Amino acid sequence: MIRSFYKRMMASTALFTVELLFVWLLFLVCIVGFLYLGSEVVQGDTVGMDEAAFDFAASLGNPVMDGFIKFITFFASRQFLTPAALALIAYYLFVRKHRWNSLKVPVVALGSISLNLILKYFFGRERPMAPLVETSGLSFPSGHSMMAASFYGLLIYLVWHNVKNVHLRNTLIVLLSIFVLLIGFSRVYLRVHYASDVLAGFAAGFLWVIVGISTLRRIERFSGKEITPIVLEEPAEKE
Repeated sequence: MIRSFYKRMMASTALFTVELLFVWLLFLVCIVGFLYLGSEVVQGDTVGMDEAAFDFAASLGNPVMDGFIKFITFFASRQFLTPAALALIAYYLFVRKHRWNSLKVPVVALGSISLNLILKYFFGRERPMAPLVETSGLSFPSGHSMMAASFYGLLIYLVWHNVKNVHLRNTLIVLLSIFVLLIGFSRVYLRVHYASDVLAGFAAGFLWVIVGISTLRRIERFSGKEITPIVLEEPAEKE
């Protein structure tokens, strides 16, 4: 009994350590990557990967691919993410009755949208010439890529902590990760963003997920602590 408990405790500790190291590594990679790309954009330099990415995307062009890419990019649009986020909030409010998870959705979604608008205004990068679809606004960082990283990054977090079946959990995480990458590629394929816009969007989106969830978890732990009342002893009655 004691040995079984010890093994479970050690396994949980090891899993927590691996998760913490991965989160910190992802955090540092996103910080360094975004700062590098941002500095290149501020200096007005063309990032070497941008034209190469356009050339590669163009080599894949055909009518079937066009339809597939437009289908994929829809899943990071506001037309899809808004009802999807509302449905997720409703699920955690009324089905699972987990108010903290329901709070994480609007914090991640609204925060990501707001941060993206601020960053676009700050960098002021124009979009690529000759896009394949109509678009407007500034280019850096990619809003679709940032929203994909934040929303589907949140789903990855929820899957990791709530799906008990290991094989199903790992499969869902891999599929969601591939889906995020496909959304980013779709923005390059459609020539509405440079590859550097997409990578910066990924970096900013994942950063926001890490910061937002970490902050809410701290608040959750703090609010979940029971405050032990101070009981004042009544003075003993004099005989």
